[in-house]
Amino acid sequence: MKLVTFLRGIGILTGVALSLGPFGATPGAAGDRSAFSMEILVDGKPLREYPARGRTYVEALAGREYAVRLCNRTSGRVAVALSVDGLNSIDAKTTSAAGARKWILGPYETITLEGWQTDQATARRFFFTTEDDSYGAWLGKTDDLGIVSAAFFREKPRAPITMQEEKRQGARSEPSAGSLSDEHAATGIGREVDHHVREVRFEGEPHPAAVVDIRYEYRDALVRLGVLPALEDPLARREGARGFTDTGFAPDPYRRND
Repeated sequence: MKLVTFLRGIGILTGVALSLGPFGATPGAAGDRSAFSMEILVDGKPLREYPARGRTYVEALAGREYAVRLCNRTSGRVAVALSVDGLNSIDAKTTSAAGARKWILGPYETITLEGWQTDQATARRFFFTTEDDSYGAWLGKTDDLGIVSAAFFREKPRAPITMQEEKRQGARSEPSAGSLSDEHAATGIGREVDHHVREVRFEGEPHPAAVVDIRYEYRDALVRLGVLPALEDPLARREGARGFTDTGFAPDPYRRND
């Protein structure tokens, strides 16, 4: 598998190489930290992960920008195909993991990606929004909303190879069938930020060493899925109120305890 990739920033390998969607693999465990991992960050902090139903979930926070942190804990370079809502984070295409443009991580490297790469110098932020307002809806690709997926490919032993340009192709897709909902989370393409990249050469193994999937939903949807418990009904709490529970004096909130 010959890949064309990008290098981001000063001394930070973050390549890109071909395009992707959900990778047709059994959903991976986001908690598998042995060699590779992925986290979703809001304000630089990872969202809490909830293992349930054979998957890993996080709670989407309406209107909030988020980033995806990828980690390589091996001694070799890896290529990572990153899909958000089934759209490659580099070119917004939907392909197999092997055919996807990829980010390159150096040995023991961690990178944070904030949005879709729109050219060699800028990206546009990921943010949680409704299905109707999602980037996928704008592109007419709504079959895979609500999932972030990363496929990690190890590098083949290096040998002299001939660099070949990969031709980008693919016109805008027709909208997927089915109505969209304001109740379910999806990812929008937001404000522009600096994100400089360059192409480098990488030849990866034909199959991913790991695939990590994270499903995201708003809280109400997570409750309906049984991932999170239902919030306490305030009226039920009030019905359990009692008039007398203590025979002491009323505490004074204005008096400091010495």
